[in-house]
Amino acid sequence: MGLKLAVLAAALIAAAPLQGGASFLQTRQLADGSFAEGGGTGYPQLTAWATLGLRASGSVPRSRAATADYLATHESDLRSATDLALVALAEQALGQRADRLLARLRALERSNGSVGGLVNGTAWSVLAFRAAGQPAPRGAARWLLARQTRAGGWGWTAGAADSNDTAAVVEALRAAGIHGRPVRRALSFLLRYRKRDGGFELTTGRGSDAQSTAWAVQAFLAAGKPPPRGALAYLKRLQRPDGSFRYSARYTTTPVWVTTQVLPALAQKPLPLKS
Repeated sequence: MGLKLAVLAAALIAAAPLQGGASFLQTRQLADGSFAEGGGTGYPQLTAWATLGLRASGSVPRSRAATADYLATHESDLRSATDLALVALAEQALGQRADRLLARLRALERSNGSVGGLVNGTAWSVLAFRAAGQPAPRGAARWLLARQTRAGGWGWTAGAADSNDTAAVVEALRAAGIHGRPVRRALSFLLRYRKRDGGFELTTGRGSDAQSTAWAVQAFLAAGKPPPRGALAYLKRLQRPDGSFRYSARYTTTPVWVTTQVLPALAQKPLPLKS
């Protein structure tokens, strides 16, 4: 009996950061179903992130129907492939179909295999289609692989690579069924950005931050690897009394956005989320 209680207590402690973060996000839902930073106005991208964070943590928006309606109503506000794919992922996480958004993504496919011509938009589009159970855009994985830098990473354009875009591409490649050397090289690249505090930085010299650490964790999980040592502990140390997460040990900014991206990592659920 004592052992069972100890195991239960450990599980509750591990779940506490998730529950606290989800509870914080619930307080930031507005009457129209959107999510906003304190004192701000809601917008589709942040609402989509909040939806994904809550679903990863095992929760849903307080008014699920209102959030679904808000996202559907504001689809016409979206322009980039990244935004279209992000909201499509959120709608699907709510159990809705995202046919209109996926059709718009298909319209952005280019003959070279990219979606919209950018690395981030192409990676996110792969995730959106795979979440819908559809094949990735034809040639998208090949196009992404061709843009892997010699160091092993990716940037949102053809320029310098960073940890966040590299992690997103790893998730997309794994969703498309790609594994092997390109993924191993990408994970080695990410480890270059791990700091002594257990966190990861976006680019060299910036210092650890919550979102870069969360992205790195999800990339390793997508690749079937355990989170890098110290990464989850780093994230947990950033949680504030209200349940939100600091951007870094030094700064607190956009707590809703930061928290939405930390929760999937703490839940150890890479994108696309399993329905």
